Amino acid sequence: MGVLHTPENCFAAVSGYPYEPQSIDVDGLSMAYVEAGSGQETFLCLHGEPTWGYLYRSLIPTLSSVGRVIVPDFLGFGRSDKLDDPEAYSFEFHYDALQRLVETLNLQNITLVCQDWGGILGLSLAASEPERFARLVPMNTGIPRGTQEMPEDWEQFRSFVETAEQLPIGTLIQNATATDLDEQTLAAYNAPFPTESHKAGARAWPDMVAKGWWRWPRNHPHRERATRRVGETSVRPVFRQRSNHKGQS
Repeated sequence: MGVLHTPENCFAAVSGYPYEPQSIDVDGLSMAYVEAGSGQETFLCLHGEPTWGYLYRSLIPTLSSVGRVIVPDFLGFGRSDKLDDPEAYSFEFHYDALQRLVETLNLQNITLVCQDWGGILGLSLAASEPERFARLVPMNTGIPRGTQEMPEDWEQFRSFVETAEQLPIGTLIQNATATDLDEQTLAAYNAPFPTESHKAGARAWPDMVAKGWWRWPRNHPHRERATRRVGETSVRPVFRQRSNHKGQS
C-alpha cells in the first residue's frame, strides 16, 4: 500500500475557492481542510462521493459571515493524502480521521452541514458525541442500518465505480447534478485525481455504505454509544434539506 499526495499544481486552475489549505496529522497521513470566519457557531461542512471541499465554495462566504467554517477533505479526496489500495479504506478509517479533526481543532457548538458520505460519517459522530453538536443540516444523506435494500440504479453505480478501468470523476458528478456544469467546474472536481491510483478512495466509498459502525465489533469503544444515540440524539433543531439535484453541484 502506497501513500499518494496530489501535487499543488493540480489545483492551480481551480477558481472560486481561494482559501489557504491547512492540515492535521492522522497517524502519519495529512488530512486537509480550509477555514474561514470566526464566531461562537462552528459550521462543519462535509462532502461526499466523489467530491471534495470545493463542493461548498458557494456556501462558505455566507456561513463565514456569521461563524467559523471548517471544510475538510476526507482522506482519499481533495488535498488530503490518498492510499492507492481501495481495500485500505473503511468506515472506521474515515470515522477516526473525522473524529481526530474535530478533536484537534476542538470544534464545539457545531452546525453539521453534510451530504452523501459526509452525512453517514458526520451524523454517526454527532450521535456518538452529541455534546459537540448543536444543529444538523443533512442533505440527501442519512445513516443506513445495513438492512435496507438499495435501488437497482444504485447497485449499478456501485458496480461501475468498482470495475471501471478509468473512473470518470467529472462525469459521475455531472450525472448526479440537475444542471449542466461548465468545463472549469468539472476540471476542479477532477483536480485531486491526476492518476487512477489517486482514485482508490472514490472507488471504495460506494461499497462501504452498508459497512459502517453497525459492522464494528461489539466491544468497539464507540459502538454502544453510537447505537444508543442514532435516532434519538439530543442535539437541537434538526433540519433536513432536500436539494433540487442528486447531491453534487
